[in-house]
Amino acid sequence: MRTRPVLAFLAATALLTLTACGEGDSEKAALPDLVGKGLQSAQDQAQAAGFRRLASHDALGRGRTQAFDRNWKVCSQTPAPGTRPTDTEVDFGAVKLTEDCPAKDDAGERGPTKAGGTMPAFTGKSVKVARETLDSSTSLTVKDASGSGRMVLVESNWRVCAQDPKAGTKLDGQPVRLDAVKFGEGCP
Repeated sequence: MRTRPVLAFLAATALLTLTACGEGDSEKAALPDLVGKGLQSAQDQAQAAGFRRLASHDALGRGRTQAFDRNWKVCSQTPAPGTRPTDTEVDFGAVKLTEDCPAKDDAGERGPTKAGGTMPAFTGKSVKVARETLDSSTSLTVKDASGSGRMVLVESNWRVCAQDPKAGTKLDGQPVRLDAVKFGEGCP
């Protein structure tokens, strides 16, 4: 009677298939509190807990890339610590080791929102964030507002002091000009 082993095999396979396809097919794990850790250590601990979808962003809203994770520290994490499905994306708001964490994450989880048809207020924001907010077809000129004639090369290091057109103006293809200084310098 070979039918019994075959039936047992088919029943076990059907049970495994139903279990795998049912609700809650994602494993859950405890996501630790990683705020205050170095970014690389936080990523390593999240992975050790079973989380593989990791992201990070500049918590100061300057749009800087965390190229060397060991040079950054975690100021915020989304989602908060707790039991989560392991396929949940974990996003870390981070600043450089020498910087203080902001009271509020200035970048949000996904970076700048596109401008649409109205000119945003860029004063105080990084030139990089301003560029990323504007449509890619927008002609953009950036000038050193200090009067020193420096070139704006690393846009995330420069803060907007003035803009033309002004915030709230309808954007319909006109060129945009930003006057900026390096972060840490005062606007004239």
